Amino acid sequence: MTLFNTDSAPAARYRYPRVLSIAGSDSSGGAGIQADLKTFSALGCYGMTAITALTAQNTLGVRAIHGVPPEMLVHQIDAVVEDIGVDAVKIGMLHSSGVARAVAQAIARHGLKCVVFDPVMVATSGAMLVDEAAIGVMVDEVFPRADLITPNLDEAALLVGYGLQSEADMERAANRLLDMGARSVLLKGGHLQSDVVTDVLLQGSGDRQCIWMRAPRIPTSNTHGTGCTLSSAIAAGLALGQPLAQAVLNARIYIRGALEAGAAVTTGKGSGPLNHGYAPVAMLHWPEN
Repeated sequence: MTLFNTDSAPAARYRYPRVLSIAGSDSSGGAGIQADLKTFSALGCYGMTAITALTAQNTLGVRAIHGVPPEMLVHQIDAVVEDIGVDAVKIGMLHSSGVARAVAQAIARHGLKCVVFDPVMVATSGAMLVDEAAIGVMVDEVFPRADLITPNLDEAALLVGYGLQSEADMERAANRLLDMGARSVLLKGGHLQSDVVTDVLLQGSGDRQCIWMRAPRIPTSNTHGTGCTLSSAIAAGLALGQPLAQAVLNARIYIRGALEAGAAVTTGKGSGPLNHGYAPVAMLHWPEN
């Protein structure tokens, strides 16, 4: 008696859009790895992590940072890539030169694509989160391997060596970052004193035309993890096959919704988190190649 039709076509196999976050852990859940995973899930992607550092922090600030040895970070990346695979990568805090170099080498070794690097260097309090040697490795080895870097004004000022006080300064700094090796730059202007938040996207290919994106500032103190969330949302968009400019625009829509949905909620005594799950998308999947 035949139980199965051996002549029938095999059942279709599917996979999720896969996004790897290489970043620090935030014990308060609002930023870092935790914000990245929430964002990936909210946008219908499967999130994975390679933790670069443990932080003890809350809505009031960072109390301590404990770095993960580069060897352990490499094991995390290799384990994920070699088994599950990766469609896009978000990189966050790289606190030391050894960690930054290990990440750059892993990107090259595995041929990772759709890499978004949020160069987290300065805490909201103004405290430095990385050492000087790490910044040099980021510029020399990570920038050329990332499809997009997403610095805020403080981080960009640290990289280019001068303060940014206007949109003209932002355009000048974005061009300078491309000259330093970045392929594309999304310079976030949220720290400018204005009722309008202005970001600029500058891609290295072609004639370097700036794409300016402006929106009214949302009145809220709950902005913890905004940069992490934005870069993660861009990486999710790239994993879903969106062109870079479209992924950036969609990510800005998502983060504005998350800010608005969490604006009136009190979480902790300081700068609270966004509402990452305000409009979740079911986990997407498509046929395996």
